[in-house]
Amino acid sequence: MVEYERFEGRWFLKSNWHLVKSGQSDQSKGVPVPPQEEPPAPEDCVIDLPPPNSLFEGMGGGPALGTGADSSEGRGTSVASGPESSALGRAAVLYDLLHSRKSRRTYSTVPLALEELSYLLWAVEGVRENRGKFSFRTTPSGGARHPLDIYVFAHKIQGLNVGLYRYLPVEHQLVLERQGDDSEALNEALNGQFWDAACIVIWAAVPYRSEWRYGKAADKLVALDAGHSCQNLYLACESLGLGTCAIGAYDQEKLDAYLGLDGEDMFALYAAPVGRLPQP
Repeated sequence: MVEYERFEGRWFLKSNWHLVKSGQSDQSKGVPVPPQEEPPAPEDCVIDLPPPNSLFEGMGGGPALGTGADSSEGRGTSVASGPESSALGRAAVLYDLLHSRKSRRTYSTVPLALEELSYLLWAVEGVRENRGKFSFRTTPSGGARHPLDIYVFAHKIQGLNVGLYRYLPVEHQLVLERQGDDSEALNEALNGQFWDAACIVIWAAVPYRSEWRYGKAADKLVALDAGHSCQNLYLACESLGLGTCAIGAYDQEKLDAYLGLDGEDMFALYAAPVGRLPQP
């Protein structure tokens, strides 16, 4: 078995939520909230930007876009048809999804189709081009190392038995890790944030994939990769009218144990429930 160096910085990637509970934050002490941004100095030159959707103004002739989960609000962007507008049309779709993106914690009991789950998993970590020893995927990754494994607890997915699965991005397949409804244990590991979702997507860190190339600098890249991947999940959910909510406040030891990970070379990093939104 190949021996390799492990780095102390891995602790940074773990939930460490006990530190929040055991310590006292400045907020709890009544310290004023910091500003959302650093204000410019009085002598700085400040330039007004056009509204972000001004790029699409005057593009009449096409349907109003309303693909996001909030499309019922009537906030669509009109896009012209024709090849000359294809780039702006794609930008308008992305604007619509970004504008409606938000964390959603309430879901209906209607199950997801297997095809929907397939699309979501591909968006999260899907392979666009396999080069053998590495691959280019739907999410960026430092050195194309992709130090994340994706697990999904299928709770209400048509065509799938209830259970824990692991996504194989290279083959675009699911491997059954454990069959059965142990959602109560998962809910406990997620600190009560299961929310009766159709499925739970869980990112597990495999730090050595990045450490192999970047050594002690790898941990930051692993964290960045998880952020890229989760944002893809948000946008993919918005495009289907589904809801999701990123979770960083979980019980590290319990979630590692739930996934069957050793907590050292592989450990839980991030989680997000996914479900169909209730009818208004």
